[in-house]
Amino acid sequence: MSMQHATLRQLKVFEAAAALRSFSKAAEALHLSQPGVSMHIKELETNVGMPLFERIGKKLFVTEAGQELLGRAREIMRALKDAQEAFDALKGLRRGRINLAVVSTAKYFAPRLLARFRKQFPDTEIRLAVNNRTSVIEQLGANEVDLAIMGRSPETLDALAEPFAENPHVIIAAPDHPLATRRRIAEDVVARETFVVREPGSGTRLAMEGFFDDRHLSFRVGMEMASNETIKQAVMAGIGLSFISRHTIDLELKTGRLVALDVRGMPVVRHWHVAHLAKKRLSPMATAFKQFVLTEGPRLMQDEQGASPARTTVRQRGAKRA
Repeated sequence: MSMQHATLRQLKVFEAAAALRSFSKAAEALHLSQPGVSMHIKELETNVGMPLFERIGKKLFVTEAGQELLGRAREIMRALKDAQEAFDALKGLRRGRINLAVVSTAKYFAPRLLARFRKQFPDTEIRLAVNNRTSVIEQLGANEVDLAIMGRSPETLDALAEPFAENPHVIIAAPDHPLATRRRIAEDVVARETFVVREPGSGTRLAMEGFFDDRHLSFRVGMEMASNETIKQAVMAGIGLSFISRHTIDLELKTGRLVALDVRGMPVVRHWHVAHLAKKRLSPMATAFKQFVLTEGPRLMQDEQGASPARTTVRQRGAKRA
């Protein structure tokens, strides 16, 4: 037997089992029986002439031969996906698929952006992943997603990142905090307060560190959290202040549950970027979505906050290759 006799079905089953490290989970994901998965794997191992998995205790591991086949199988799956998207393009921009990753802070506006896009392209299938900055960069680098929406451009990748809207950051407090009614608060005054902060490496944490580093100040960390929602609850409870994207606190500001402090040098304005690998060949639908973000992103921010769009300033800076 040889790999020429392997089927796409066998490769798909193998890829799922290797990714999930479980025959039963692969069966569930592919809507097959576990014996069916085992049969496909056994037939594929016969074609390869070597075992693809090994069990040590109760754990399933991919063998060296399996690792080699896994890379090839994923290349085949990506090639088939590219072919399907090319066929979709020949039919016109009526349907297609987009794999999109956004950093957690962007989840406050990304669904509304997607809703507006779907009105123009209702047959589009969109897969959205929300993660922290590190995970989004990993997904982008592994070519698992077509596009990513993030604050800072991914400097560790050969990527093209285009800014489309301003991302202002502010320092927030509970309404009864002693600084809540102060005006023109000096930076060294807030630096002496306790902060509830995002995890190291997040875009928000990097912006915060840059703000205080530029002023040769340090800040005191009371708690570290990976969730903006949990941070807001902690600030409301009076645990401390926090440095956070303005886009995450609209509801809390309107209802008076949080206040944005009037601190000198604030807000700290960063920018939202839409990014993809520089060598990535975007499908027609992904290209259409990227252009939609560049055009409609600033308008969405304007509608949300009633502020002037930052399109002119942002576009002058152009795309960044990171």
